[in-house]
Amino acid sequence: MAQVSFEGVTKRFGDTVAVDALTLVIPDGELLVLLGSSGCGKTTALRLVAGFEEASEGRISIGDRLVNDVDPKDRDVAMVFQSYALYPHLSVARNIEFPLRQRGLAKDARAVKVKEAAVTLGLDTLLDRKPSQLSGGQRQRVALARAIVREPKVFLMDEPLSNLDAALRVQTRADIVALQDRLGTTTLYVTHDQVEAMTMGHRIAVMSHGVLQQVAAPEALYGRPANTFVAGFLGSPGMNLLPGHLVHGEGDAVSVDVSAGSLPLPRALRPVADAAAGPVILGLRPESLRIDPSGPLRADVTIVELLGAETHVICKAPDGSQVIVRQSAQAARPAPHDQVRISVDPDPASTHLFDATTTERLVAG
Repeated sequence: MAQVSFEGVTKRFGDTVAVDALTLVIPDGELLVLLGSSGCGKTTALRLVAGFEEASEGRISIGDRLVNDVDPKDRDVAMVFQSYALYPHLSVARNIEFPLRQRGLAKDARAVKVKEAAVTLGLDTLLDRKPSQLSGGQRQRVALARAIVREPKVFLMDEPLSNLDAALRVQTRADIVALQDRLGTTTLYVTHDQVEAMTMGHRIAVMSHGVLQQVAAPEALYGRPANTFVAGFLGSPGMNLLPGHLVHGEGDAVSVDVSAGSLPLPRALRPVADAAAGPVILGLRPESLRIDPSGPLRADVTIVELLGAETHVICKAPDGSQVIVRQSAQAARPAPHDQVRISVDPDPASTHLFDATTTERLVAG
């Protein structure tokens, strides 16, 4: 088993808490993405598993082995870096076999393993080249081959696609997913790119300021964000978040009033509204909105972004809150400075409510 476990792990650098009481279990064979903006603690968490940093508090285990005091070379992990970290004077073959030479593996056995890894990653025709003769995508595949040739218990990947152009990122992330699925090796993958996270991870762990905000499968994370940070961070663009308050009308009717107007809540959300003790934040995904002359919300258009297959209509509510409507490129587009009305998909899953004080998701009591 190669399950990775964090139990109350904290890492301090002087007065700065980089990772704060992290408790997280990555089951054997899972590809878990650590997602967050720069400085959130995700890379520090990865380095703690690798042994490059020492935990200030807590326990880190790989399989059934506590590794807090185990040297990095003895943890049986392989790390893939953003910078590739290849030896420029060595050929592709020699770069891939380097960890095997360090282990003292026989030459014939090294050659077999290098060939297998090279074929797996489509590098078998490039084995005699030097890194300077390779494209960025090829260099990253060499770094991956060097990692898999070790047959480690755990892969650790620190933003490995950041130096690639957009087309190569799409291809290489597909290659990594296919490779991990084939090998079944437990993988921790660090990124700040939520598209990478959503398309690659079996689960995603979202971090902010060293604190784990939520961990769930991509569809669950997107559909039921635990708080406004996760709601705004996930999605391209992120969720619209509008401050407001609940108004109880006749019978069991409930609406949420925001500066842009008053939105009746679907009946299925009324038990959630009953759990609110004060002001709320209304969350609306851009794809659940549409420009509609009879819509209950109003806003002023500031920018219209045409992105090929879709258009983002970026608006401003009366209180200055941003409202983004994502629509197909074929839909009629308003012009900047137009005042528009906006309606919301009636599906209850399209409307999210958060406590304005705690920023946590409201759930039925």
